[in-house]
Amino acid sequence: MSRRRIAVALCGALLVAGSTPAPGAHVPEIVAFGDSITAGLGLPPDSALPARLEAKLHDQGITARVVNAGVSGDTTAGGVARLDWMLGEKPDLVILELGANDALRGIDPKTVRANLETMIDKIQASGTKLLLLGMKAPPNWGEDYQQAFDRIYPELADAHHVPLVPFFLEGVAMDPSMNQADGLHPNEKGVAVIVGHVAPEIAKLLSGASGSRS
Repeated sequence: MSRRRIAVALCGALLVAGSTPAPGAHVPEIVAFGDSITAGLGLPPDSALPARLEAKLHDQGITARVVNAGVSGDTTAGGVARLDWMLGEKPDLVILELGANDALRGIDPKTVRANLETMIDKIQASGTKLLLLGMKAPPNWGEDYQQAFDRIYPELADAHHVPLVPFFLEGVAMDPSMNQADGLHPNEKGVAVIVGHVAPEIAKLLSGASGSRS
């Protein structure tokens, strides 16, 4: 084998070694805990947000497993009901993406806030890292509702010192080119935009996370 071929082979081996965890190394587990947007309604499983996020992290040299815990139609109340079961799996990090269905149904913002705060408290008490994905209310319930709802996420993030993506559908909501025919659920282009919002925050949270959980 020529020296050039040997050098190429060595470079390839180093690249593989750099992206593959050493035997026995802890691979952080991220749980994407949300509704139909997380679940990937209308998309193939490998095009859903959790799968695309995991692929994006891997492209950046970050080895992590992203679990899809999205339930279509779920509200913040539904999230509270199933949270303990999810935390029993002891993930390293939770992405909390809930509230869109509450807003669509006009659920009292005080109820939404209380449910989200319950989940934040439980996740933090478990020692699991948390990223909160912010949502904004549609205008059809009136300005008062919209203002009350839109304050929930930044106020909770500030009060609990939680990293926040202020509006994770920024650049996607209301854009036909980014959504499926129903106008509500992102298509593959929309998912890519969301991943662009979320991945940098996950990278920050995972820095130094390896081996942090048992």
